[in-house]
Order: sequence, then C-alpha cells, then structure tokens
Amino acid sequence: MIGRFPIAMRSVGCLLLISAFTGSMAEAGTVAAAMLIAQGVASPVLGRLADRLGQRRVLLTACLAHAVGMTALLVSIVREAPLWLMTVAAVAAGCTSVSFTSFMRARWSTMVDQGLLRAAYAMESMLDDTIFLVGPLLVTVLASAVHPAAGLVACLVLTTVGSIAVALHRGSEPASAPAPGRGAERALGVPGVWILMLAYAGMGFQFGAVDVTMIAFAREASTPGLAGVFISLIAVGSLIAGLVYGSTDWRLSQARLLPVTTGLLTLGVVPLSFVRSPLLMCFLAVVAGIAISPALIAGSTLLESLAPKTALSEAFSWLTSCGALGIASGTAVGGQLADLGSSAWAAWAGVGGGAVALVLSLAGQSALRRSRPVSEPATKKMAVQEQ
Repeated sequence: MIGRFPIAMRSVGCLLLISAFTGSMAEAGTVAAAMLIAQGVASPVLGRLADRLGQRRVLLTACLAHAVGMTALLVSIVREAPLWLMTVAAVAAGCTSVSFTSFMRARWSTMVDQGLLRAAYAMESMLDDTIFLVGPLLVTVLASAVHPAAGLVACLVLTTVGSIAVALHRGSEPASAPAPGRGAERALGVPGVWILMLAYAGMGFQFGAVDVTMIAFAREASTPGLAGVFISLIAVGSLIAGLVYGSTDWRLSQARLLPVTTGLLTLGVVPLSFVRSPLLMCFLAVVAGIAISPALIAGSTLLESLAPKTALSEAFSWLTSCGALGIASGTAVGGQLADLGSSAWAAWAGVGGGAVALVLSLAGQSALRRSRPVSEPATKKMAVQEQ
C-alpha cells in the first residue's frame, strides 16, 4: 500500500509543482500527461521482465532508475527548465514506475489457493479505492502546507520504501522464467486476455468520462468545490461494494459475473445524465461507484485463471495499462463533450464505454471460460520454491 500511494499522487503533485513555479497549467498538463503515457507504455514491459527475471530484480532496478528520473524531474521543474527538458524527465520517471497493483495481484496467486483469490482481489480493490480517496488529498496538503515540491518528494520516498519492502518479501514472489527448453509463454497469446484488456479499456473510458461529468456538473451548478466530493463518493460506493462482493460466496462463475457487473456499471451511470440537484448527485455518485470494484475483482480473478502462470505480472500490467489508456481517452472525450454540450453529454459517453465492456464480456464468454489447468495448491508451490 505504501508503494502504491504514488499512483494517485504523481500526476496531481506534478500539476501543483509546475503551476506553482511557472504559472502555466498548459505546461503542467503536458508534463503530467507525458509521465502517465510513459508509465502506461512501459508497465507491460516491466511486467514481462518481472516474469522472466523475477519481480525482485525488476523492483530494485526500477526503484533506482525511478529515483534518478524523479530527481531529474524535480530539479528541472524547480530550476524552471524548458518544457522539453521537463517532459523528458517526466517520461524517464514514468517509464521506471512499476505497476504495484499488477505485481501484487500476481503475488496473491502464489500466496493463496484458488478459493481465496476473489477475497484477495477484493481487498486489493478496496486498497486502491482507499488510495485514490486519500492520495490526492495528501499530496495537495503537502504541496500547499509544506512546499510545492513536497508532494513529489513524498512520492519518491514512498516508491522507494515500498519497492524495497516488497522485493525483500521473497516468499510471495511468483516463479520466474519458464523451465529450460521451453519457449516463454506470453499473456497476449490467450484470447481471453485480449477480451479482458479491451473490456478494461471500456471500463476505464467510463471512469474518465464520469470524473469529467462530476466536475462539469459541479461547475454548472455553481458549486465547483463539490467536484471532489462527488468523485470521492464514487470511490465510497466502490469501496463498500468491494467489501460485500469479496465476502460473498457467489454461485455463478466469474465469467458469468463479469457481464453482470459490467451491466450494473453501465446502468449506474445512466441517471447521471438526468440529475439536476447537487444533493441528488451525491447519492447517485455512490450508486455509480457500486459496481466498479465487483467488475474489477471479477476481471482480476478471471485473468489469474486465464494467463500463463509464468506471465501473470505481464498480464496484470496489460490490464492496468489498458485501463489507464481508457481513463485518459474518456477524460479527453468527456471534456470535449462537456464543453460542446453539458455534463449530461459526458455522462452518455461514460455509458458508451461501459456498454463496450458489457458487449465484450458477453460476446467473449467462450474465451473467458477457457481456464488453464488448475495448478498445485499454494502450499505446494511455496514448498517447491523453497527447495
């Protein structure tokens, strides 16, 4: 959790620091976007390297490289370097940012047996919700009360501490590299993984468009300060639903639960295009978030059963990257629609993203049910690794 906090802090910290020193939101947005795009592109590569070389090596090496990249970014911003130099430093920082969410989900498949994975992924989802509730607030307080650079410095410290701590936890590290004489298995060679990647992109598009919807609605209602409250309430709904979903023993398979959850996810956004009252929006924001964690938990559980054991870090990294790309696209499209029309237009764009995820999860049922053979219990795998 310590290492994961910067996921919700880096871009906000970058925006706050650059705008404080240069006064340009355009430059701040450009640099923050460059860092996020670089992270999304590099994440599957780092995941693939972790599967081949072991997470420990990748975590420690990336941690050192990330420290260099973040230091360069901090110095370039504080020294008010040219935009291109700040962008290069941001790309270096983004390329060396390990996807903790992906690495941790791969580790859970080593630590627990199949029956407990849904509960483990539910806890992961709730941790993510908590981080996105607290992270932006933490970095804002640090930047405003301590120093504009304090938020990004905190990100560097948290990433370093989290990376080293996880790297030292050898018992949960997934097995690396295929057996001698065998070709390396790839996550992208599994059709079901592609279905999940595209579905995650659709869900991410919805998340980005809904965030814009909340901001645009708050502006239209002349209560811009409520935008953050609306977005936080979405996370509250997701957090509560994740707890319920993870603790329930569902009779349906995860392949069948995925279209159910994505369907609820899509329906939950429809009312946002009709609401006019800020008080009602508070309630509907919670409703819109209810299906987020269940959908992501179902997707993570399915991915663990589909992807090769020696490519789990890469597989989860692909999901993370597709989701991030979807969020970026949804934010951009939702912003354009909100400017052209209203917050309702952005909400309908979010409905479209959820509908894509729903259609894919329904059409890809045959691919999503093709699980690999059940592997040994976690206890046996741990014993083999110790030997």
